[in-house]
Amino acid sequence: MFKRIFFLVVPGLLLAGCTSTDVLKGINDVLGEENKTPLTQKETAEALKEALSIGITKGASTVSKVDGYFKNPRIKIPFPPEAKKIETKLRDIGLNKQVDKVILTLNRGAEEAAKEAKPIFVSAIKQMTIKDAIGILKGADNAATQYLKRTTSNQLRAKFKPVIRKNLNKVGATKYWGDAVNTYNKIPLVEKMNPDLNGYVTQKAMDGLFFMIEKEEKKIRKDPIARTTELLKRVFGYYG
Repeated sequence: MFKRIFFLVVPGLLLAGCTSTDVLKGINDVLGEENKTPLTQKETAEALKEALSIGITKGASTVSKVDGYFKNPRIKIPFPPEAKKIETKLRDIGLNKQVDKVILTLNRGAEEAAKEAKPIFVSAIKQMTIKDAIGILKGADNAATQYLKRTTSNQLRAKFKPVIRKNLNKVGATKYWGDAVNTYNKIPLVEKMNPDLNGYVTQKAMDGLFFMIEKEEKKIRKDPIARTTELLKRVFGYYG
Protein backbone atom coordinates (compact mmCIF):
# COMPACT_ATOMS: atom_id res chain seq x y z
CA MET A 1 0.00 0.00 0.00
CA PHE A 2 2.85 2.38 0.82
CA LYS A 3 4.17 1.86 -2.71
CA ARG A 4 0.78 2.72 -4.17
CA ILE A 5 0.66 5.87 -2.08
CA PHE A 6 4.10 7.03 -3.08
CA PHE A 7 4.14 6.08 -6.71
CA LEU A 8 0.50 6.74 -7.63
CA VAL A 9 -0.92 9.40 -5.35
CA VAL A 10 1.95 11.57 -4.13
CA PRO A 11 3.64 12.27 -7.51
CA GLY A 12 0.35 13.33 -9.06
CA LEU A 13 -0.46 15.64 -6.18
CA LEU A 14 2.98 17.19 -6.25
CA LEU A 15 2.74 17.85 -9.96
CA ALA A 16 -0.50 19.65 -9.27
CA GLY A 17 1.25 21.85 -6.70
CA CYS A 18 -0.73 20.46 -3.78
CA THR A 19 -0.12 21.32 -0.12
CA SER A 20 0.77 18.85 2.64
CA THR A 21 -2.94 18.73 3.55
CA ASP A 22 -3.77 17.69 -0.02
CA VAL A 23 -1.08 14.99 0.12
CA LEU A 24 -2.53 13.67 3.37
CA LYS A 25 -6.02 13.64 1.86
CA GLY A 26 -4.64 11.66 -1.08
CA ILE A 27 -3.13 9.12 1.29
CA ASN A 28 -6.44 8.74 3.09
CA ASP A 29 -8.28 8.37 -0.22
CA VAL A 30 -6.06 5.41 -1.10
CA LEU A 31 -6.46 3.88 2.36
CA GLY A 32 -10.12 4.76 2.52
CA GLU A 33 -11.62 1.43 1.55
CA GLU A 34 -9.62 -0.50 4.15
CA ASN A 35 -8.87 2.12 6.77
CA LYS A 36 -12.08 3.65 8.10
CA THR A 37 -10.35 6.11 10.46
CA PRO A 38 -8.66 8.92 8.50
CA LEU A 39 -5.00 9.53 9.24
CA THR A 40 -4.04 12.87 10.72
CA GLN A 41 -0.92 14.80 9.79
CA LYS A 42 0.40 14.11 13.29
CA GLU A 43 -0.08 10.34 12.90
CA THR A 44 1.60 10.36 9.50
CA ALA A 45 4.53 12.38 10.87
CA GLU A 46 4.91 10.14 13.91
CA ALA A 47 4.86 7.01 11.76
CA LEU A 48 7.46 8.45 9.42
CA LYS A 49 9.70 9.41 12.37
CA GLU A 50 9.28 5.95 13.85
CA ALA A 51 10.25 4.24 10.61
CA LEU A 52 13.21 6.58 10.12
CA SER A 53 14.42 5.95 13.67
CA ILE A 54 14.46 2.21 13.06
CA GLY A 55 15.94 2.30 9.58
CA ILE A 56 18.47 5.07 10.09
CA THR A 57 19.82 3.70 13.35
CA LYS A 58 20.23 0.42 11.50
CA GLY A 59 22.44 2.21 8.98
CA ALA A 60 24.51 3.71 11.81
CA SER A 61 24.78 0.30 13.49
CA THR A 62 26.06 -1.27 10.29
CA VAL A 63 29.08 1.00 10.01
CA SER A 64 29.88 0.92 13.73
CA LYS A 65 30.55 -2.83 13.66
CA VAL A 66 33.99 -4.33 13.05
CA ASP A 67 34.67 -4.09 9.30
CA GLY A 68 31.66 -1.77 8.88
CA TYR A 69 33.93 0.59 6.95
CA PHE A 70 36.92 -1.58 6.19
CA LYS A 71 35.09 -4.30 4.25
CA ASN A 72 32.61 -2.03 2.50
CA PRO A 73 34.29 -0.81 -0.71
CA ARG A 74 31.78 2.05 -1.05
CA ILE A 75 32.85 3.71 2.22
CA LYS A 76 36.26 2.20 3.02
CA ILE A 77 38.67 4.97 4.05
CA PRO A 78 41.88 5.01 1.97
CA PHE A 79 45.04 7.04 2.43
CA PRO A 80 44.31 10.79 2.31
CA PRO A 81 44.41 11.97 -1.34
CA GLU A 82 47.18 14.45 -0.58
CA ALA A 83 49.18 11.57 0.93
CA LYS A 84 48.72 9.23 -2.02
CA LYS A 85 52.34 9.76 -2.99
CA ILE A 86 53.33 8.50 0.47
CA GLU A 87 51.37 5.29 -0.09
CA THR A 88 52.76 4.81 -3.60
CA LYS A 89 56.35 5.43 -2.55
CA LEU A 90 56.17 3.13 0.46
CA ARG A 91 54.62 0.34 -1.60
CA ASP A 92 57.32 0.86 -4.23
CA ILE A 93 60.01 0.15 -1.65
CA GLY A 94 58.22 -2.95 -0.33
CA LEU A 95 56.42 -1.58 2.72
CA ASN A 96 52.96 -2.91 1.77
CA LYS A 97 52.25 -4.28 5.23
CA GLN A 98 52.95 -0.94 6.86
CA VAL A 99 50.62 0.84 4.42
CA ASP A 100 47.89 -1.78 4.83
CA LYS A 101 48.13 -1.45 8.61
CA VAL A 102 47.58 2.31 8.35
CA ILE A 103 44.47 1.83 6.19
CA LEU A 104 43.07 -0.83 8.53
CA THR A 105 43.50 1.34 11.61
CA LEU A 106 41.97 4.40 9.92
CA ASN A 107 38.83 2.37 9.31
CA ARG A 108 38.84 0.90 12.81
CA GLY A 109 38.90 4.42 14.21
CA ALA A 110 35.91 5.39 12.09
CA GLU A 111 33.99 2.27 13.13
CA GLU A 112 34.50 3.15 16.79
CA ALA A 113 33.47 6.77 16.30
CA ALA A 114 30.30 5.81 14.43
CA LYS A 115 28.91 4.38 17.66
CA GLU A 116 28.41 7.98 18.78
CA ALA A 117 26.09 8.77 15.89
CA LYS A 118 22.90 6.92 16.85
CA PRO A 119 21.78 9.09 19.78
CA ILE A 120 22.46 12.24 17.73
CA PHE A 121 20.28 11.00 14.88
CA VAL A 122 17.51 9.78 17.19
CA SER A 123 17.42 13.19 18.87
CA ALA A 124 17.22 14.97 15.50
CA ILE A 125 14.37 12.74 14.36
CA LYS A 126 12.43 13.29 17.60
CA GLN A 127 12.74 17.05 17.14
CA MET A 128 11.41 16.84 13.58
CA THR A 129 8.26 18.92 13.14
CA ILE A 130 5.12 17.82 11.34
CA LYS A 131 6.08 20.23 8.55
CA ASP A 132 9.54 18.61 8.33
CA ALA A 133 8.03 15.13 8.21
CA ILE A 134 5.48 15.98 5.51
CA GLY A 135 8.26 17.69 3.54
CA ILE A 136 10.32 14.50 3.72
CA LEU A 137 7.31 12.44 2.71
CA LYS A 138 6.87 14.67 -0.34
CA GLY A 139 10.60 14.90 -1.04
CA ALA A 140 13.22 12.95 -2.95
CA ASP A 141 14.21 9.44 -1.97
CA ASN A 142 17.06 10.86 0.13
CA ALA A 143 15.09 13.73 1.69
CA ALA A 144 15.45 12.36 5.23
CA THR A 145 19.20 11.94 4.79
CA GLN A 146 19.51 15.51 3.56
CA TYR A 147 17.46 16.68 6.54
CA LEU A 148 19.83 14.87 8.90
CA LYS A 149 22.86 16.33 7.13
CA ARG A 150 21.49 19.82 7.62
CA THR A 151 20.53 19.33 11.25
CA THR A 152 23.30 17.09 12.61
CA SER A 153 26.53 17.62 10.62
CA ASN A 154 27.98 20.28 12.93
CA GLN A 155 27.07 18.29 16.01
CA LEU A 156 28.41 15.08 14.50
CA ARG A 157 31.71 16.70 13.54
CA ALA A 158 32.15 18.16 17.02
CA LYS A 159 31.34 14.77 18.56
CA PHE A 160 33.36 12.71 16.10
CA LYS A 161 36.64 14.63 16.20
CA PRO A 162 37.66 13.83 19.78
CA VAL A 163 36.33 10.29 19.45
CA ILE A 164 38.23 9.79 16.19
CA ARG A 165 41.40 11.18 17.79
CA LYS A 166 41.00 8.91 20.82
CA ASN A 167 40.26 5.82 18.78
CA LEU A 168 43.00 6.44 16.21
CA ASN A 169 45.35 6.35 19.17
CA LYS A 170 43.57 3.36 20.67
CA VAL A 171 43.84 1.19 17.55
CA GLY A 172 47.36 2.38 16.78
CA ALA A 173 46.52 4.41 13.69
CA THR A 174 48.39 7.48 14.89
CA LYS A 175 51.52 5.43 15.51
CA TYR A 176 51.35 3.57 12.20
CA TRP A 177 50.56 6.82 10.38
CA GLY A 178 53.45 8.57 12.09
CA ASP A 179 55.78 5.70 11.24
CA ALA A 180 54.66 5.76 7.59
CA VAL A 181 55.07 9.53 7.27
CA ASN A 182 58.45 9.49 9.01
CA THR A 183 59.65 6.66 6.79
CA TYR A 184 58.52 8.55 3.70
CA ASN A 185 60.06 11.83 4.84
CA LYS A 186 63.45 10.11 5.22
CA ILE A 187 63.49 9.15 1.54
CA PRO A 188 65.95 11.46 -0.26
CA LEU A 189 64.55 14.29 -2.39
CA VAL A 190 60.87 13.82 -1.41
CA GLU A 191 58.71 16.73 -0.31
CA LYS A 192 58.09 16.46 3.44
CA MET A 193 54.42 16.16 4.42
CA ASN A 194 52.16 15.36 7.34
CA PRO A 195 48.46 15.80 6.43
CA ASP A 196 45.77 16.32 9.08
CA LEU A 197 44.84 12.72 9.75
CA ASN A 198 42.17 13.41 12.34
CA GLY A 199 40.25 15.91 10.21
CA TYR A 200 40.45 13.63 7.19
CA VAL A 201 39.16 10.51 8.97
CA THR A 202 36.40 12.51 10.68
CA GLN A 203 35.05 13.77 7.34
CA LYS A 204 35.35 10.37 5.65
CA ALA A 205 33.63 8.71 8.60
CA MET A 206 30.72 11.16 8.28
CA ASP A 207 30.54 10.69 4.49
CA GLY A 208 30.37 6.91 4.89
CA LEU A 209 27.76 7.18 7.61
CA PHE A 210 25.44 9.36 5.52
CA PHE A 211 25.96 7.06 2.53
CA MET A 212 24.67 4.11 4.55
CA ILE A 213 21.81 6.14 6.01
CA GLU A 214 20.70 7.12 2.51
CA LYS A 215 20.81 3.47 1.51
CA GLU A 216 18.54 2.56 4.44
CA GLU A 217 16.19 5.44 3.70
CA LYS A 218 15.67 4.18 0.16
CA LYS A 219 14.82 0.74 1.57
CA ILE A 220 12.22 2.29 3.85
CA ARG A 221 10.59 4.10 0.95
CA LYS A 222 10.59 1.08 -1.38
CA ASP A 223 9.85 -1.69 1.10
CA PRO A 224 8.91 -0.46 4.59
CA ILE A 225 9.69 -3.45 6.80
CA ALA A 226 9.67 -1.53 10.09
CA ARG A 227 6.02 -2.24 10.84
CA THR A 228 6.47 -2.99 14.53
CA THR A 229 3.56 -0.95 15.90
CA GLU A 230 -0.09 -0.45 15.01
CA LEU A 231 0.64 3.08 13.79
CA LEU A 232 3.33 1.88 11.41
CA LYS A 233 1.03 -0.86 10.17
CA ARG A 234 -1.66 1.71 9.44
CA VAL A 235 0.60 4.04 7.48
CA PHE A 236 3.10 1.68 5.89
CA GLY A 237 1.32 -1.67 5.89
CA TYR A 238 0.34 -3.68 2.86
CA TYR A 239 -3.30 -4.64 2.60
CA GLY A 240 -4.61 -7.70 0.85
